[in-house]
Amino acid sequence: MRSLLFVPGDSPRKLEKALGSGADALIIDLEDSVALAGKEEARRVTAGFLKEASSAPFGTRPSLFVRVNGLTTGLINADLDGIMPAAPDGIVLPKAVGGPDAAHLGAKLAVREAEYGLPDGATRVIVIATENARGVFALSTFAGSSHRLAGIAWGGEDLSADLGAETNRSADGSYTEPYRVARALTLLGASAAEVDAIDSVFTNFRDPEGLAAECRKARRDGFVSKMAIHPGQVPIINEAFTPSSEAVAQARAVVAAFAENPGAGVVAIDGEMLDRPHLTRAERLLARIKPGSA
Repeated sequence: MRSLLFVPGDSPRKLEKALGSGADALIIDLEDSVALAGKEEARRVTAGFLKEASSAPFGTRPSLFVRVNGLTTGLINADLDGIMPAAPDGIVLPKAVGGPDAAHLGAKLAVREAEYGLPDGATRVIVIATENARGVFALSTFAGSSHRLAGIAWGGEDLSADLGAETNRSADGSYTEPYRVARALTLLGASAAEVDAIDSVFTNFRDPEGLAAECRKARRDGFVSKMAIHPGQVPIINEAFTPSSEAVAQARAVVAAFAENPGAGVVAIDGEMLDRPHLTRAERLLARIKPGSA
């Protein structure tokens, strides 16, 4: 997944529009974008949308995730009871505090998969792991926490509120130091857990150049996807996180060279000596390529 588009779970019009956005995944939101009084209606709308949208063959539609309310809100059980019968592809857990929260959610999902006749373990999990200071310090604990875990995302907006900051960006648009730290630790935590590292939203949806620049930096550092808040951001994100044909060709050459020399620790390609970490990087890049592309 390159792009993950947030869509309010209480808006049938926006949900329908999002299907044609080109996003690799939709994150149907039951949390921040839905008022407390509207939660039950949002669950009903979301479940109906999931049932209809998931009838399309997988690969012809985006992956369908639902962001539920956090584990400490008292709302998550009602969220899961409302949407799990419609079999979402995955759940996004906000304000996660380390591996124990991922495991806790996994247990809740296992119960509902059994209750609703869904395949055991089919519901994937993405956590948003830096929305408070406790979550930042717990990033190292996701490794091995749940076989469902597919990605770790970071978010700077809730974190700034938790820290009591005046802003999370400098005048030039770059993140200030606490948020650069959270971003870097998310990348390291995702790598340690062997799951996707997902970059945070870019809130100024009227600044495509700024979004593109932030995408390039994220891809450079190792993030493989980015969350979006507006359909207009999706094409920019997809372009940035789609490996170039040159990068794909190079990765295939690296994999082929090691396949031809299975006992080698180092191979030579075009005069450059490449070792096993280069093979790992090449394999990860190729794993992100859709069949028939590049």
